[in-house]
Parts: sequence; C-alpha cells; structure tokens
Amino acid sequence: MKSKILILTALLLVTVQTSAQVKSYPPAKVSFDDFKGLVAKVETHRASRLVDLDTFLKMSQRPEVIILDTRSAFRYARIHVEGAKHLSFTDFTQNNLQKVIPSFDTTVLIYCNNNFAGNQTDLATKIALPQPRDSLSVQFAVQEKPIMMALNIPTYINLYGYGYRNVYELNELVNVNDPRIKFEGSIIKDGP
Repeated sequence: MKSKILILTALLLVTVQTSAQVKSYPPAKVSFDDFKGLVAKVETHRASRLVDLDTFLKMSQRPEVIILDTRSAFRYARIHVEGAKHLSFTDFTQNNLQKVIPSFDTTVLIYCNNNFAGNQTDLATKIALPQPRDSLSVQFAVQEKPIMMALNIPTYINLYGYGYRNVYELNELVNVNDPRIKFEGSIIKDGP
C-alpha cells in the first residue's frame, strides 16, 4: 500500500513539474477586426465590379487580363474556364499571388462554382441549407433562406486585402452548355 502511495505521489510531482514547464504561446495571427474592416472597404468596391458573362468574356480577350480560378487543384484539373490560371484559395500569400498575377494593375477576372449550372459534380453549388433543431423547426426550415457560400466573395476580399484592386467578378449563373463559354480540363473530352 505504501508503495502505491509513493508511486502516485511521484507521478503527481512529475505532472506538476511538467505542467510548470509548458510554454505559453502568443495569440494566433488572426484578427476578426481586421477582416471586418476589410469587408467594409470591399463591399462598395466590389459592387461596381460585378460583370455579366458577355462583359467577362470580352474582358478576358485582352492580353493583360488574367482569369483566376481559386478552387481546389483537383476540381481545376477536371474543368475550368478556358485560359484560367490556378491558385488555390488556401495557397494565397503575397509571394504566391505575385507568381500568378504579375502586377497590382493587372485586371483579374474571378468566378467560382456558384457561377455555373449543369455540372453539380465539378461545379457544385456551395450553399448552407437551414438546419432544423427540433420537430417544430422542421416546419419552418423550408421557409428559411439558404446561405450562399460562394468562393467568389472570400477570393475578392483577400485579393483586395493583398493590394489587388483591378478585380472583376462574374455575376451570372451560366449554364455550362452555353456555347459562348469554353471550358478545358480532363473531363472536357466527354463534355461537362
């Protein structure tokens, strides 16, 4: 019995010493206030830079314009707007953006899954549906508005935050079979 007490006491002392040695870290490099401030600046800027498909396509023909696809590398490889350059949103850094977008003056066109209808596998709509919490909520959930979770908005906000102000966003829901828009990628041989 005494040996069990001694072992437990020793373990307790080791635990106390180990806890005292735990290093505390500074706060993460995350600022919700910075993000809110950026969103407030971007809102009015973005409102004047939403373009229809015809304008998007016309702008894309200019040599100094880049179409930027920020979806996953997997989805980009399968299907993307013809001529689009790729940088996954999760890989946004000043250095990575500079490799894809040569200058802050470059015109950048963006789109995401929520701009296309007709291919819910590779261009699946990002949407958060109401989540009923109980049986009574189920009756009202169908009346709630779903939340659109499009990648366009965080892409636009982040590009603006990194200093890119010459950004335009496709603002229409385009059928993938619309003959005006061309796609490329590994699934195109079979058609989108």
